[in-house]
This record gives sequence, C-alpha cells and structure tokens, in this order.
Amino acid sequence: MSETAPVAVVTGASRGAGRGIALALGSHGCTVYVTGRSEKAGDATLPGTIYETAAAVTAAGGKGIAVRVDHGVDSDVEALFQQVEAEQGRLDILVNNACALHDDLTNPGHFWEKPLGIVNMLDVGLRSSYVASYYAAPLMVKQKNGLIMFTSASGSVHYVYGPVYGAHKAGMDKFAADMAVDLIDFNVTAVSVWMGALQAERLQMVIDSDPDKYRYLLEHTETPEFTGHVIWHIYNDPERMQLSGQTVIGAEMAIKYDFQDSNGRQPASCRAAHGVEPRIQHPYIIR
Repeated sequence: MSETAPVAVVTGASRGAGRGIALALGSHGCTVYVTGRSEKAGDATLPGTIYETAAAVTAAGGKGIAVRVDHGVDSDVEALFQQVEAEQGRLDILVNNACALHDDLTNPGHFWEKPLGIVNMLDVGLRSSYVASYYAAPLMVKQKNGLIMFTSASGSVHYVYGPVYGAHKAGMDKFAADMAVDLIDFNVTAVSVWMGALQAERLQMVIDSDPDKYRYLLEHTETPEFTGHVIWHIYNDPERMQLSGQTVIGAEMAIKYDFQDSNGRQPASCRAAHGVEPRIQHPYIIR
C-alpha cells in the first residue's frame, strides 16, 4: 500500500450516508472526491451540498474535493475518473453510494399504488454503481491495489418498502460478488456492506411521518460516519482480499476490527437482532 494519503471517491455525498462516509475517510487523512448534484441550498428537498461536505472533509483532517456529477449521465462519471487520474494519478477507494431515493418510497401501499418514478433507483443507484466501478477499476488494476465498496442493506434478503428497494440492495450485493471474480488477480477488493438505520435527515423524515410506527428505529441507528470507519478498516486490513466478493454487516465489522460508533455505541447486527444474514455466493463460475 502507498505511504501517501489514500485517494477516495464517494458518490452521492451531499448528505446522509455518503456525507458521513466522506467525513470519516477525511478524518483518516484521505483525499476524498465528493460527488452529487446539490451545489446550493434548494437543489434538493433535503439539506446538504457537495461543497459543504468537501469543506467538512477538509476540516476533519483530509482533503475534500467537490465535483458536480449527475450519476445518471455516463459522460459525467467518465469525466470524474479522468479528473481523479489527472489530478492524483491514482485511486484507492471507491464508495458506490449515490441513489435516487424517491420521497414516496416509504409511503404505505402496494408497489403499483406508488409513483412509477420510484424505479429510478435502479438507474441512479444500481446502474450508476456499475458505471462508476467500470471507470474506477482500470485505475486500481493498473496500480494493483484498491477497494470498491457498495453501500447496501438487509433489504436485499427481506421485504423493505417494496420490490424496487430490495432489487437495488440485492443488486449491490451481487455486483460485489461478481466483480470480485474479475478483480481477484489484481489485488482489488470488492465488498458490499449492509448499513443499519442512519441518524440522518431522511430517517428523521420517515419517523416524523408516523412517529408511533417508526420511533423504534431510533434504538437501532448508526451515525452516518460509522460505515466510513468500517470501510477504512477494511481498506487497511492486510487480509482484505479474503473479504472480496462478500456482503458484510457493518455492525459485525466493527466488532471484528474492535471499534465503536462515534457516540460510544456498538450497533446491533441484524443477524443477531432479526436472524437476517447475507446470501451465500456459490463458487461455480461460467465464463
């Protein structure tokens, strides 16, 4: 591994999980490219911009670089990685987190009763993660080092909000599993991480919509930075290639690497709390 500060790209980092992950990596001294579409207040229904996140990354001890990227536009994504290569000459960590989360996703009702626009998370979310990995992989393969992370959740194996949400999470897990097969000879690791409920703006919006129904979530939350520290520990694990292709549970990784969330809590694993665990990828390969 290089002795220089690792270079990371965190997609969808204006707010929520992406912002938290970027800040955590910044606290470990990383140079972090922060992507998203929100450049000023009012660009999205929730607060947060790429410039605010980049400034917070720098304040945390790293170097934040904001790049306006529409992850639904492939040429924007290609230009991002061309910029990273030109400015840094390397890429060590990619965190695929950008996702088009529709405000009506959590509304009650069957899938056909919700807006069709909810399906956009299979474009900006699933497809966009493939595109980002497509342009990131050659940089990592060339240097024979790198980590591609996919932010996911246990909804990949049980019902949460409907079939689109589940397909997105299951797809993220599958991307990690199959990309790992192609990357195994180049010391590039692909891992999907299940996050818990996040102490972020969107969760609060869900809780406020029906406090009696969703208040319990506050007892099972993680800070947005928590997953960023999980990713940092995986990146620095000398045996991280043994994790390649796996879907891991963030809370369990914290126990493995012996650290707690920044609020002093040890988040509960969904495996222990609900008996939910990632699917196993079989080793049978057809090329």
